Amino acid sequence: MANTYIQLYVHIVFSVKARHALIPKRHKTELHQYITGIITKRKQKVIQINSMPDHIHILIGMTPGIALSDLVQSIKIGSTRFINRQGWIAGKFQWQEGFGAFSYSRSQLNTVAAYIENQEEHHSRQTFHEEYLEFLKRFNIPYDAKYVFDLEAPLESPRR
Repeated sequence: MANTYIQLYVHIVFSVKARHALIPKRHKTELHQYITGIITKRKQKVIQINSMPDHIHILIGMTPGIALSDLVQSIKIGSTRFINRQGWIAGKFQWQEGFGAFSYSRSQLNTVAAYIENQEEHHSRQTFHEEYLEFLKRFNIPYDAKYVFDLEAPLESPRR
């Protein structure tokens, strides 16, 4: 795209379907590498990635040529297939529909990257539900609480 210059930094957050704790800690690095590969193949840059058993945070540098929703769809579809092929859980792994995306300036990248890197420490004080609602409020995003999370009964369990 000649004469198109873009500098977008986006923090993407989404959860496991029904917020079940299905991302095994022992497989986090492998999952992060796989997702990084998906993003890199789409010509985007991963700045920081980290997950908890029930959700994931990804900070990316966006370039023109792809819609954010298309990128997130690629991440979810590709990583779902990967996790299911690996057999990390008994049953079928799925991400929840939808996602949160929050933009930051270049001067905020170190702070956001550190926040993502320190998820385990952060979640010792705050649940994912509280964290996500805080993001929506901080960014002044209108929402209806009954549609934020799909909280159906668990159908799957992690493999031991």
